[in-house]
Amino acid sequence: MVDILNMPLLLLLLPVVAFLYASVGHGGASGYLALMSAFAFPETFMKPTALVLNILVSGLSFFFYFREKEFKWNLFYPFAIASVPFSFLGGYLTVSGYYYKIILATVLIFAVLRLLGFLGKEKTELIPINLYAALIVGAIIGFLSGLIGIGGGIILSPVIILMGWGTMKQTAAVSALFILVNSISGMTGFISKGGALPESSLPLIGIVFVGGFFGAYYGSKKFNSVVLKNVLATVLAIAIYKLYATA
Repeated sequence: MVDILNMPLLLLLLPVVAFLYASVGHGGASGYLALMSAFAFPETFMKPTALVLNILVSGLSFFFYFREKEFKWNLFYPFAIASVPFSFLGGYLTVSGYYYKIILATVLIFAVLRLLGFLGKEKTELIPINLYAALIVGAIIGFLSGLIGIGGGIILSPVIILMGWGTMKQTAAVSALFILVNSISGMTGFISKGGALPESSLPLIGIVFVGGFFGAYYGSKKFNSVVLKNVLATVLAIAIYKLYATA
């Protein structure tokens, strides 16, 4: 039984993580997992909790970005077609603690690089999406998403930007829905195997909702915070070191 209410630092940091990730159209699972790992939460708690929080925040992000008319269906569906079934498969599977930490740490490296701006700059001229490449990318991201409890947006976003398939705002809107459907699929796979959301994680939903709501609102209206991104990147880097050190 994890006593969330006796972890004030965690309760303070989680809404900040939700705020920042929601501002760029992400659900924040990689950030939640990094924090929970830093507080030595068991993997059985981390995966379902991160997926549920991801569903909540990515849903908020998609609502606000969709309202700003940034969502492009043609940029979304090629990734989703392959990602949803593979996310279900990943959610159904259980990976040992050692491999879970290694995979999570590797994904967090992508998160840090993305936050620091190393994985792609918005291109001035966009090109049509390559359907076959998008299907392959979607399948790989979907499987990893379900396996470790993320939505995959932290990997999908730089791919879209690097390939020149969408603008930053379009990428944020597409990533938000991509994360939402992947997280739902991954959680469905987890539950179908007999898994359940730990009751002790319920207090996190309210505070993450607040952070996600304001992050999605300001992000969709053109909001950016370099300081917050650098702080979060530092937190994730520490989590990466701890994951590799304790694997």
